[in-house]
Amino acid sequence: MEQDIAGVDQSVSTGVLPGWEAVEAHVVAAYERSRTRAGGAVADYIPILAAADPELFGVCVAEVNGEVHSAGDAEVGFSIQSISKAFVYALVCEELGHEVVHERVGVNNTGLAFNSVVAIELNDGHPMNPMVNAGALATTALMPGRTPELQWEAVRDGLSRFAGRSLQLDTVVYESEAATNQRNRAIAALLESYGRIQRDPSEIVDVYTKQCALRVSARDLAVMGATLADGGVNPVTGEQVVSAAVCRDTLAVMAANGLYERSGEWLFEIGLPGKSGVAGGIVTIAPGKAGIGVFSPLLDVAGNSVRGQRATAYLSRALGLNIFASDVHRSKHPESHQGQES
Repeated sequence: MEQDIAGVDQSVSTGVLPGWEAVEAHVVAAYERSRTRAGGAVADYIPILAAADPELFGVCVAEVNGEVHSAGDAEVGFSIQSISKAFVYALVCEELGHEVVHERVGVNNTGLAFNSVVAIELNDGHPMNPMVNAGALATTALMPGRTPELQWEAVRDGLSRFAGRSLQLDTVVYESEAATNQRNRAIAALLESYGRIQRDPSEIVDVYTKQCALRVSARDLAVMGATLADGGVNPVTGEQVVSAAVCRDTLAVMAANGLYERSGEWLFEIGLPGKSGVAGGIVTIAPGKAGIGVFSPLLDVAGNSVRGQRATAYLSRALGLNIFASDVHRSKHPESHQGQES
């Protein structure tokens, strides 16, 4: 299909956000409306995540013009976890191109859990999409670098460019995950048996584990999201991190798969591309407008932040962000429609 539309001029229209004061007020309102929301539990399958403070909660919106609005614990650090998948996918797409990554990794939802082994077998070894662990491991394996050390540095540098600052490894989280990532090791070995990973699978798992243990804040996620929202230009540094075409591909995959088996429900309620992580972060992108970063460690059964989802839903509605929203067209010349009603 890409060949069929090659050479067609692209037209982009996304509208604008309300003024600074309105956005600021809505970010505060999103925080206040959601901070007492009960329910959820911290992740415990990674031991260190079980020690997270369940009361932490931060909300941030970064506009594509560089303005940043935050409330609550928006500067508190936590591990990026699965949110990293979206940005590593973008980096790999920038390196290898649309067709190669589409063929190697795929874009379709598995309909199964993010760490499913069955999904690999059901699809003849194809990882299906980069937002589940199998696809994320296959994507990380495609990062440039002759050695695992160089690949890891390429990941860290790339995600730092998205965030607009140098991101650092949370060694405590990394060590905790490395001691309990047997399932990811099994998935990588299975992918190797199908020829989907060409490198040592244990080395790829280690790079991926470090990738998930990068330390970010809700503000970082908002800036990273705003970079995807603005055609790959970081709104804080002005750097072109990836191309606009790569942003388009990344947002499409996030919309289809970013919230795992709840992706359809997320798109129905929020109407925006997003990606969650089990440490409690969610990044959401309003194309052409802003990135939203939220953080709260209390998760629902699918592994998505309870308060984060509520705050994002409020902002989507209050700021008019839902990409599927429509309204009745009001003609400039209503008299032209007179007599057409039956």
